[in-house]
Order: sequence, then C-alpha cells, then structure tokens
Amino acid sequence: MTEPQPDYRRPPGPHQPVTLGIDAETLATLQALQQEYGDMVSMVQPNGRLAYFVNDAVEVRRILARRHSKYHKGPGFERVKMLLGNGLIVSDGDVWRRSRTMIQPAFSRQNVHRLMTVMVGCTDRRAASWAEAVGQGETINITEETSDFALELILISIFGDDYEERILTEGENPFAFLSRDSTRDLSVVLKVRHLRALLLSIITDRRAGRGSRHFDFLSMYLDATDKEGKKFSDAELLDELMTLIVAGFETSANTLNWVWYLIAKHPDVEANLIDEAQRILPNVSAVTAENLAAMQYTQQVLEEALRLYPPVWLYTRRAHAEDDLEHHDVPPGTDIYLSPFILHRTAHYWPEPERFDPDRFVADDTPKKDRPYFPFSLGPRRCLGEYFSFLEMKVHLGLLLPRFRLQLVDEAEPQLELAINLRSAEDILMQPSTR
Repeated sequence: MTEPQPDYRRPPGPHQPVTLGIDAETLATLQALQQEYGDMVSMVQPNGRLAYFVNDAVEVRRILARRHSKYHKGPGFERVKMLLGNGLIVSDGDVWRRSRTMIQPAFSRQNVHRLMTVMVGCTDRRAASWAEAVGQGETINITEETSDFALELILISIFGDDYEERILTEGENPFAFLSRDSTRDLSVVLKVRHLRALLLSIITDRRAGRGSRHFDFLSMYLDATDKEGKKFSDAELLDELMTLIVAGFETSANTLNWVWYLIAKHPDVEANLIDEAQRILPNVSAVTAENLAAMQYTQQVLEEALRLYPPVWLYTRRAHAEDDLEHHDVPPGTDIYLSPFILHRTAHYWPEPERFDPDRFVADDTPKKDRPYFPFSLGPRRCLGEYFSFLEMKVHLGLLLPRFRLQLVDEAEPQLELAINLRSAEDILMQPSTR
C-alpha cells in the first residue's frame, strides 16, 4: 500500500518540466520564471526531482544561514569536485565542519595583515609592467593583468619562498593556465592533477623540515589541528590547497577586471577613488591595515561591482531534511537554486538595479548583515577569504589608480560568461597612460 504524501505548500510555478544547469540558458530561464511567478518558484526537473528558485531575500538568508544544516551542496558541484577534490568548497557535513574549523584561524585579520607586503610587492610588479607598456605605446589586457596579479599573489601567500624556488623553476608559472582557461573541463582537470605531484613534493619537504620555515598559508595549514589533535593528511591538504589557489585568485581577479571596466566608464567615480587613494595612501609605507580600513569609498566601489558581477552567480543546495519556510515547505531531496546575480538586480531590492552607483553602499544605520546581498555567500559557508580579497583589491587600486589612467579600447559592454564563475566573455583591452 502506497504511503500518503504530505500536503506540502509549494510556491507557484510551471507545470511542464524545466531544465536547469549552470549556464546562460539557466539564467534566462530563472529570469523568465521570476518575471512570471515572482521571487519563489516551484518546478519539476526532467529527472522528476522537485526544484525551487528562491529570490526572496529573507528566505535566501534562512536557507544559507539559519537553516543551513538542513541543506547540502546541490547539483553542479560534480565539475568542481573533479577539479578541487573534496576541499572546503565542495565538502559537506562533518568533513566540511572539521576543515572549516582547522582553516579558519589562518584567515584571522592578524595573519592576513602579515601578508600585506606580498600584496604591495605584486602591485609594484604590475606598476613596472604597466609603465613599460606606456613607454612602448602598447595596450594592456586588463583581464589577463588582474588574473596574473591575483594568481601570483595567492601563490606567494600560500608557498612563500617556495613560489620562486620550487614553482617557477622553469621560468614560467605552471598554474598560469588557471587564469587563461576558464572552461574547467577535463583537460584542465588533468593539468591540475599533474600539478598535485608538484604540490605534494613541496608538502613532503615541509613536513620533513627541509628548507627554510616560512610564514605563509601552507605553514598554517600544516600546523592546523582538529579537536582531536589530528592534522590534515596529504590528500586532504592537497584538496584544500587546490581549493585555496583556485578560489583565492578567481574572485579578486574577476572583480578587479570589472572594476577597471566600470571605472573607465564612470570618470566621476574614478576621480573620487583617486582622491581617496592620494589622501590615505600617499606612498607605499602608508599601506597599513588602518589606512586600508579607512578607504571607505573604495570599499563602496568594490561592493557595488560585486553587486553587479558576483563571482559566483548561482548557488545550489539540496535539502536532506524537510524544512519549512515562511509560506512554503521544502520536501527532502528538493534542489534549491539561489542567484546573487538575479537578486542583486531585482528592482524592489535595488532601485535602478542596472545602474553602477557606489553610493548604494554608504554606511548607514542598516546592519550590513540584513542587506539583500550575498556575493560571498552567507552563514557558516560564507567565504573565509573575503577580508583577504578586499584588502588585496584596495592595495591594487590604491597604488595603481593614482599612477595610471586606463581607457577602454572598446566601449561596448562585455558579454557575460556564465559558468561556475561569472567572467567577462571577452578579454577587456585598455590603453594605459601615466597621470
């Protein structure tokens, strides 16, 4: 005899099956569903699994923060797992909880501040390269420049002196393909697996005490212990390092790419940024945690760029336990689709949502935690590297903007590449000049 099914309260939605993925077609589908049915939509996928699209800010927060324990990672993470293994971004349950607890101390503000010299050094190398381009009358590919900057920075922050001594042994960065190839297909996965052998040799030498002891993320990860005093195994450490490398550069690289584009289109914003940088960071020695914290307008610009172009445009979750939202129920097994890109461009949350306006983020009496805004996710799975990313982007902009003006070669707005990460579909070319 068939068990009676509970009478679940479901949001409105279409009767025909809906195909969802992580691609441009899915964005168009979700936007059309929102237009027709509102901010809570129920649908059935071709495999028969129930799915909800949730664009209600209160319910998004409930799912990602207050009720996070009822949800695991959803569809689409298979490709990420092939690339990163079972690191912090992919893992769930006790494995995730243990890793998060072990890794979190490495990202304390005190530790991040010790890496500001790395941020300055990487920015100085960009400045030298850009000055040479100006002298030669060359254009620069700002998409490549921001990727190279962020990738170099995270690798030095992870490996310290081993970056030059062990990674750049052949003169080229073997990780460079990560910033050049955004497909994350099988060929990229195979290249990553080849790199894991290099990383394992560095880990083995560090464990054996060979070479100098560095202050870097690798040392902090090697020292990390769980509540039982156990450290990461080599396999766990490899997964977490690959996660840190990929996640650690892509967010900052993509955000800076969009920021330089937006600045070039908005000279008033550019002028305000330059004024703030000249007042607060008149020279390299002024790069302190206190001064970077005082760069409030730069913070607003970065947050507004992240509103328009969140690095992860679509999050998925799968309910492993029954949940109840304010007006709807979530049966076990339901796939949940949450899109910062759509929420951040929803007019009843953000008036004139397509307009770039850093003044949206002027400090006011509304607590930041209550904003309909989640470029770094929310709750316990919120990105650990958020503070690190903001700091490096402030150093980059604060030291380069007063020295260089970058003009767009093509004024057309770049198309979006909607894969695991949100990127510009075409590289953005700019003509540099000195101020």
